[in-house]
Amino acid sequence: MFELFVTAFVMLFLVIDPIGLLPIFISLTLGNNKNRLKIGLRACSVALGILLLFGLLGENLLSFIGIGMPAFKISGGLLLFLTAVEMLFSKRGQRREEQTEMDVHDDPSVFPLATPLIAGPGSMATMILLLDSDVSGVTSTLVVLSAMISVVFLTFIFFSLGGPFERLLGKTGINVITRLMGMLLAALSVQFVVDGLNPTLSTIELISGTGGALVSMVIA
Repeated sequence: MFELFVTAFVMLFLVIDPIGLLPIFISLTLGNNKNRLKIGLRACSVALGILLLFGLLGENLLSFIGIGMPAFKISGGLLLFLTAVEMLFSKRGQRREEQTEMDVHDDPSVFPLATPLIAGPGSMATMILLLDSDVSGVTSTLVVLSAMISVVFLTFIFFSLGGPFERLLGKTGINVITRLMGMLLAALSVQFVVDGLNPTLSTIELISGTGGALVSMVIA
């Protein structure tokens, strides 16, 4: 069981990447130090619920509402790309400088922090994989869920360090990191879209190959 815990923890830690999310969290909550801890707690709580839901129900939930994992990856990637554009052009930071309190519609706790950054297609697919293929029995399921909870809690710990980290870097350092993270987010969002398109492209290639073979047989 310990090996299963370590495997699940490492897989989810690499996919969620709490260390890499810290600069993004700082960028998304720039100028809102007062509510930063609440935003981090809300984001982790929502992400925990989403991952728990997907871990227990998995692909059955997506199939029930008629959504495939490729479509989910594409939609998550497109939404993440919009956030990346805002970070690249500093639109998000400018809005926060003009506001003394964060507007409800500008709350990044649910989107993009909780999903797709923490509970994204990758982490959801990882939960489905861990609980569908190698897990059998209630004990093993609890082990995987405890590993997931540990990673999400560790993510919140990193988020709680956002204030000291921002003071250490200063405004210039944060602006540099914001643009750098925007570029990385843009690349990540494109990768999500590519991963979602791969199954469709493979199917089209297979159909094309089969059609070509049939045409050759007819001609022959």
